[in-house]
Amino acid sequence: MTEQTKIQECQDRIIYEFKNGWDQLSADEREKVYALNDVYKQFLDKGKTERECIEEIIRLAEERGFVNIADVIKGKIEVKEGLKVYANNKGKAAALFILGKEALEYGMNIVGAHVDVPRLDLKPFPLYEDGGLALLKTHYYGGIKKYQWTAIPLALHGVVTRKDGKKLRIVIGEDENDPTFFITDLLPHLSKDQIEKKLSEGITGEGLNVLIGSIPYEDASVKERVKYQVMKLLHEKYGIEEDDFLVAEIEVVPAGKARDVGIDRSMVGAYGHDDRVCSFAALQAIVEMENPVRTAVALFVDKEEVGSMGNTGMESRFFENAVAELIAAQSKDYSELKVRRAMANSKVLSGDVGAGFDPNFPDVMDKRNAAFLGKGVILVKYTGVRGKSGSNDANAEFLAEVRRIFHDNGVIWQIGELGKVDQGGGGTIAYILANYGAEVVDCGVPVLSMHAPMEIVSKVDVYMTYKAYKAFFKA
Repeated sequence: MTEQTKIQECQDRIIYEFKNGWDQLSADEREKVYALNDVYKQFLDKGKTERECIEEIIRLAEERGFVNIADVIKGKIEVKEGLKVYANNKGKAAALFILGKEALEYGMNIVGAHVDVPRLDLKPFPLYEDGGLALLKTHYYGGIKKYQWTAIPLALHGVVTRKDGKKLRIVIGEDENDPTFFITDLLPHLSKDQIEKKLSEGITGEGLNVLIGSIPYEDASVKERVKYQVMKLLHEKYGIEEDDFLVAEIEVVPAGKARDVGIDRSMVGAYGHDDRVCSFAALQAIVEMENPVRTAVALFVDKEEVGSMGNTGMESRFFENAVAELIAAQSKDYSELKVRRAMANSKVLSGDVGAGFDPNFPDVMDKRNAAFLGKGVILVKYTGVRGKSGSNDANAEFLAEVRRIFHDNGVIWQIGELGKVDQGGGGTIAYILANYGAEVVDCGVPVLSMHAPMEIVSKVDVYMTYKAYKAFFKA
C-alpha cells in the first residue's frame, strides 16, 4: 500500500461528508423512491385540511388492521403483543399504536408529526358585498407571507353544521369543473405606494378577502343583490343559511394537485409539505410494521403552527390519556406511575420539516450546517430562536443512538439548522414530549419555500425519511 493510499484511506475514515441520496440508490431502490412519492402525492391531494388528513390516516390504518381504542376500552378486543390500535381525537388528531413485546411502561418508540398547515380561515361572519362584488373575510392561520396568497387559484374546504343538525362537508375548487376563488392584488400601474412599503405590509391581513361572486340577484328591490345571489346559490346546493357560517370551519387553501417538479421529476411541489410529508412518512412506516420489541407509535397532532395549544394540539392530554387507557387494558394493577414511566422511558423522533438550502437566498444559511435537498433525512439537534430559546436540545447520547440506527439500516441522513444564528428561528412539538422526560430529536425532510402556498421537497428525502422512521420503530 502506497503512502498516498494510506493517507486517502485515513481521510475517508476520519473526514465526513454528507452524501447525495440519489448517488447511493440502486436501480431497484430508485423505483421505490418514485413509487412511494406517487402514493404521497395522492395523500396530499386527499388531505388539504387537518380533518381530511386524519380521515385518510384512519382509513388507511383500518385497512391495515388497526382497531379503534374505544373497542379496547369497552373490553371488546383483547390487548396483546402485536395489537394495532388507533385513537381519534375529535377528527383533527390521531395516534397509531402497535403494542410491543415489552410492556408499555418500559417506553415507546414514537414518531410525532403535525397535520395542520398555514392557511386562511373564513371569519365567523365572512360574506359581504362591496363595489358590485361578493367577498369572504378571512383570518390567516400560522406563519404566512400574505402577498403569496394573492392572484393564485384557491379552494374552499370545511365543515358546516346546519340548524337541523346535519353536518356537511364542503369542497369547492378542486374538481376541474369547479369554480375557483381568488384574492386580488393591485395592478403595477397603480401600485406606486404599495411597492414602497415593506414586503410584510404590501398586503394586509384584513386585505386577504376572497372573491366569490359578481352576478346580482334579478330582483332590484333586494338589498345587496350580489351577496344575496351568492347566499342563494349556497342555500340551494348545501341548504345552509348565513348564520351557519357562525358555527362552521371553512378553510381557504391553494387549489390544485401535487405535481412533479423538474425535468427529471426528482421533486414534488405541493401545498402542505410542512408537515404532511413527515406525517405521511410516519404513516407508511408504521402500517408496514409487525410485532416490534418496543411499542411503536405514530402520532399526528393539530395546532402546531399556532403553538400546539387547544384540545387537539400536542399541549392537550389526548396522547397521555390514550397511553393510560392502553396501560389500564394491558395491566391488572394500573397506576399513574406506570403512565409516567411509559412517557419518560420513550424515545421520540419529532417528525417535522427543516429549511433546505436555497441558492437564491444563500445569505440566511450557514452553508456548513445547512440541510440540502437530495441529501436525505435531516437530524436537527436544536431549533428555537437566538440562543436556542424555546428549543429541545437533544443530548449527545441519543443522537449517537439515532445515528447508529440510520447507519445500520442504510438511511442517508444529514444535519441541519434553521438558518444562521440570530437570523430567525422556529420550533416543533419536540419540547412538549421532552417535558415528560423522553429522549427527543427533530428529524424530517428539508423543504424549499416553506409555508408558501406551494412548497418543494426532494423525492429521495421523502423516501429516506420513511426509511428512517421505519428503522426507528424497529429499534
